[in-house]
Amino acid sequence: MRIAALRLLRRASIITPLMLMLCSLPGYASDSFKMGVVDPQAVLEKSKAGKRALDGLKEYVNVRQKLLAKDEEDLRNYEKQIKDQLPKMSETEKKEKSTQFQTKVQDFQKRAQEFNQELQKKQKELVDEYMKKISAATKTTAEKGGFALVVDKGSEQTVKIVIYNKDAIDLTEQVIKEFDLTNK
Repeated sequence: MRIAALRLLRRASIITPLMLMLCSLPGYASDSFKMGVVDPQAVLEKSKAGKRALDGLKEYVNVRQKLLAKDEEDLRNYEKQIKDQLPKMSETEKKEKSTQFQTKVQDFQKRAQEFNQELQKKQKELVDEYMKKISAATKTTAEKGGFALVVDKGSEQTVKIVIYNKDAIDLTEQVIKEFDLTNK
């Protein structure tokens, strides 16, 4: 989810000055200007579709981790087998077994690295897909409520953009409801 944090940081550097500028304009400083905040991370974690997506990602991780754990166990067993046979081996056999073991270790490390890359790709795809959906639900919620500006407030897991907001302008729960309505 580091990607989401970087995205939020970029947004904050663009949105914060824009928000300050808009709030200082005479027409927008009046009572008719409504601003809200939303926590996209909470929408993803608390919405029904978001929970299903995160559960799917967790299941993917669990399956891959079990495969890696099995590979690691096989590797340890192979190493133990070599150590048990070591006293009976010639120098040539020792070198050959050592080379075979190193190759197996490298293959294991490569699979683990590929798994991490796949996981990062899947996380990025999930975040990108759901950010589009969360943005659409936020837009609908803002339009229904007459909000002129909605800011990503961030969360403890991401970069916290909004330091303080009144609960009355936090649209997160409303966005979750809208998100669930449109993403069954």
